[in-house]
Amino acid sequence: MANSAHCLVVPFPAQGHINPILQFSKRLIPKGIRITLAFTRFISATITSTSAAAPPDIRIATISDGYDGGGVEAANFGAYTDTFRQVGTLTLTQLIQKQSDAGDSVHCVVYDSCLPWCLDVAKSFGLMAAPFFTQSCAVDSIYNHVRDGLIESTPLPWLPPLETRDLPSFVNDTGDNPGVLEMFKGQFSNLDQADWVICNTVYELEQQAVDWLTRRWPNFITIGPTIPSMYLDKQFPNDTDYGFSIFKPMNEICMNWLGDKPKGSVVYVSFGSLADLGTEQMVELCFGLKNSGHYFLWVVRESEQSKLPYDFSSTGEEQKGLIVSWCPQLRVLASGAVGCFLTHCGWNSTLEALSLGVAMVAMPRWSDQTTNAKFIEDEWGVGVRAREGGGDGVKREEIERCVREVMEGEKAVEIRRNGDKWKKVMKDAVSEDGSSDRNVREFVDSLIRVCLW
Repeated sequence: MANSAHCLVVPFPAQGHINPILQFSKRLIPKGIRITLAFTRFISATITSTSAAAPPDIRIATISDGYDGGGVEAANFGAYTDTFRQVGTLTLTQLIQKQSDAGDSVHCVVYDSCLPWCLDVAKSFGLMAAPFFTQSCAVDSIYNHVRDGLIESTPLPWLPPLETRDLPSFVNDTGDNPGVLEMFKGQFSNLDQADWVICNTVYELEQQAVDWLTRRWPNFITIGPTIPSMYLDKQFPNDTDYGFSIFKPMNEICMNWLGDKPKGSVVYVSFGSLADLGTEQMVELCFGLKNSGHYFLWVVRESEQSKLPYDFSSTGEEQKGLIVSWCPQLRVLASGAVGCFLTHCGWNSTLEALSLGVAMVAMPRWSDQTTNAKFIEDEWGVGVRAREGGGDGVKREEIERCVREVMEGEKAVEIRRNGDKWKKVMKDAVSEDGSSDRNVREFVDSLIRVCLW
């Protein structure tokens, strides 16, 4: 393997960004590509292997975001990304030089699209560079139009009609953390210099948006969904889990609790690794779930558990529910016991639910989640979107209504039928000669040609 192509992979240091780029990397290894994964130093010291699925063929290296001890003290998100760019540029340069000096030269840098300075570093060494977009093509195209100043003056014919509330939150409210909006706009700053533009989506899922982006960047490819192979095409028998986690999942507790629940009887609730709920919204959610009459498994991160009402336990059962600090989400969704996923609509969670045919209640909080919720309900027909009741968030009655509609109502039959359709599309895309599989092979072939040349 010494003469095989070597790919350096640089994720953004957040769980939802690490998982998809890691899964993409796993699919390159059997095709003869060597992978070095460059975590930030703090993430490398924090992250743990979640199972035997942690890929043994992926080597770990580190760069710095300027906050190696954690406890980021930047004044705001924009200040953090500025520091990351400055320190990251230096330490990534040092890492690539170190690999070269050791006779293990890097041929390509695949980097999270939120870190566009990685492309500049790669090109300073004459390497191939490929940004990896972790959000949907619909959202990517919106951010590109915002960057070009066209979002208010130019229609987006490749997207369904969007109301203001359907736009990403940072577009809808530009005063809401402007540093994040600048980061998403910055993804396109040097994209014309990239050798490939990689996106974690499925062509058939967003055909019109993908076609538009491909006309803009002919080297644009879709390679999703990036979830472990054993939940999709089963090409890689040991690929049963993402492999690395910042959080410690309560595997045994969750799966034992689900084990004796009837098929399709449980509402699984999770708002991901970053989204927060206010105390009042937590209370409304508690009673909405309780009043629905269904079993529920609810992930409440430790940092959020103080917001629970006093009579809802954070460690054990409360009537028909179980509340845990983290869980093995893919195993839960695939268990058969889950009939509904009440989700914040993060893109990873959305793709997981689509891939496993699980109906959704969409309760978006921020960022791209609002746009994903629009597609979940109106474009793919795999769930319903909870409506906010004024300025106080989603009321318990609305939560109860949505859960019952997806779990019990006449619409549930159509939602399940659509779920089965998209489940097959997801699997076919990554199976041999599927749209994503072909794109991965084309990317690998280009790497191998560079290595041989």
